[in-house]
Amino acid sequence: MSQISLAGWNEFLEHHPNAHLLQMGEWGELKAGFGWKPVRFMLNNEVGAQILFRRLPLGLTLGYMPKPVDGGQWKVNDGEFWKAVDSICKKNHAIFLKVEPDAWTEEFHLRLSTFKPSPHNIQPPCTIIVSTKEDEEQILARMKPKCRYNIRLAEKKGVTVRKWEDIHAFHEMMAVTGGRDNFGVHSLEYYQRAYNLFHPKGTCELLVAEYEGKPLAALMVFANGKRAWYVYGASNDQERNRMPTYLLQWEAIRWAKARGCDEYDLWGVPDENEETLEANFETRHDGLWGVYRFKRGFGGQLKRAAQALDRVCNPLLYWAYTWYVNRAGNHG
Repeated sequence: MSQISLAGWNEFLEHHPNAHLLQMGEWGELKAGFGWKPVRFMLNNEVGAQILFRRLPLGLTLGYMPKPVDGGQWKVNDGEFWKAVDSICKKNHAIFLKVEPDAWTEEFHLRLSTFKPSPHNIQPPCTIIVSTKEDEEQILARMKPKCRYNIRLAEKKGVTVRKWEDIHAFHEMMAVTGGRDNFGVHSLEYYQRAYNLFHPKGTCELLVAEYEGKPLAALMVFANGKRAWYVYGASNDQERNRMPTYLLQWEAIRWAKARGCDEYDLWGVPDENEETLEANFETRHDGLWGVYRFKRGFGGQLKRAAQALDRVCNPLLYWAYTWYVNRAGNHG
């Protein structure tokens, strides 16, 4: 096992071109500016992980390992790998390590002896994946008729989409959206840092939908290897009848396709089965329900990520931590 530098990690990732966004070196550097410490290691050049540590009181930390790199074969039962992980966690005084496998529920089988199923995931477990392998006409044909109609309506009503660099205006738009739809928004510095880290590598683009030069909606899309992710999106309250968000999303899908991606991840819908989602999306608007109605239109497939796992390093402190988190949640 060798702990490696950012440059070493990026070199390792060249042999694993389909690593998840959250394992990219730039993601660790992004989080390093906001209270996390990234530690990267690899084993025999085959498997590796970027672990993020968050400082707690008394010199303790909690560890987070999102979507570790394993060449598509989850090495969860590989003793050597986990011995290395445990050593790093011990060195960083972690109470526990939260692991989110880079696998869908149906692909994932695990011996749970050294893990506890986590009470919650950090990333939204359910998402919609749009295939971008086919030609544009086929991708459009798979969409719901209303979504396809709205894309064409936006074009007809003079909405245009272009690449954008105005992170300040994007952040202002995010603040409007967060206030309207009741979700948390990162700081201006966070979006600026994300753009500065990823954009020079060609793995991120900021797109804006405009009407007569006025920005109406914008999104930040990321890509690596065969996958693309819609991570941050915003719209203001102007000209909404022109359906700018539909054309914007379509252009992001086209951007992903042009980069050679096979799939576009819409990143987050309510954690329910398809039957429940379809039965309730017209009446519910809380949490991620508000975006499900929009995202379902793009004709993707509902997928659920494997449940997060907790690898406990200090049982007593882990119990105290989960008790505190559950109590805070129940009083929230």
